[in-house]
Amino acid sequence: MKLGIVGLPNVGKSTLFNSLTKAGAESANYPFCTIDPNVGVVAVPDERLGLLSDMYHSAKVTPAVIEFVDIAGLVKGASKGEGLGNQFLANIREVDAIVHVVRCFEDPNVIHVDGSVDPLRDIETINLELIFSDLEILERRISKTVRGARNDKTLAKELELLERIKAWLEDGKMAISFTTDDEDEQGWLAEYNLLTRKPVIFAANVKEDDLADDGASNAHVQAVRKYAQEYGCEVFVICAEIEQEIAELDDDEKSMFLEDLGLTESGLEKLIKASYRLLGLISYLTAGETETRAWTIKKGTKAPQAAGKIHSDFERGFIRAEVVNYQDLLDCGAYATAREKGLVRLEGKEYVVKDGDVILFRFNV
Repeated sequence: MKLGIVGLPNVGKSTLFNSLTKAGAESANYPFCTIDPNVGVVAVPDERLGLLSDMYHSAKVTPAVIEFVDIAGLVKGASKGEGLGNQFLANIREVDAIVHVVRCFEDPNVIHVDGSVDPLRDIETINLELIFSDLEILERRISKTVRGARNDKTLAKELELLERIKAWLEDGKMAISFTTDDEDEQGWLAEYNLLTRKPVIFAANVKEDDLADDGASNAHVQAVRKYAQEYGCEVFVICAEIEQEIAELDDDEKSMFLEDLGLTESGLEKLIKASYRLLGLISYLTAGETETRAWTIKKGTKAPQAAGKIHSDFERGFIRAEVVNYQDLLDCGAYATAREKGLVRLEGKEYVVKDGDVILFRFNV
């Protein structure tokens, strides 16, 4: 999974990226200090892996990972090449979802590019740039399609779709809220890779004082939540400065630090949960002496396709899956015991994999 971290300059975007990935992107109180997209790979925290590894005495533990891309600061006019706009827009096309950092704190020492704190205005600024960029893509596609549409029914149908989406965007609406039941149209939409079709998670960046009540008393956060609810986006509250401190601590110190702040999880954990929910992802597990590992798949994936995540041969030659629930396996203390109790099931090609399934695939190529 690849997430692009975006936001206007000085909203805490690079500070958040640094704390999430410990990758040390330069962070300063001026626009465009992040000129190249910085990339960091983060392990998805999953306590199940450690417990399974202990049971199997695994030589290696491999968690699922998320790739974060810190994308250069954006200003009005980015779609026309202002600031570092064109580069920003090219980098963001490659991500699965957008983490949009919005400033929800007042601080006279941190300059805001528009002179005041207003997260909804900031969201609107970035949305408009994404819309303008998508319109440019649609216009290029229209001029290419219009030539052949007179003599080709398929192209004529696509042209009609292009005109509908263009009108939708010109109305200030995001492509993610544009729906169609037509399979051809759904295929074309996916092909266009429109920025405004990407799912969005808002990171409401607050001061430390607003963390304990999860931003409930912060009017800016409430405004972002209301907006997100309307557009089917996720929101999580974070203090980028605190996350930076957490990043420097070991696990025991981190737990104590979070407890002192009245928190049960870090911002990274909140973000991962939000992104899994938004993208409809789950993890299944494989375990053995060689390796215990988490595999990320889409909710609703059937056993052969889940096996294909490990290797294409597993999917091609799929015979069956031996499946046991993680908690059942843990309670039994050993795979053999779980099997004796009838908790290990043999599942075929139609089995839909569930979060926390521990699976052994049987295949023959």
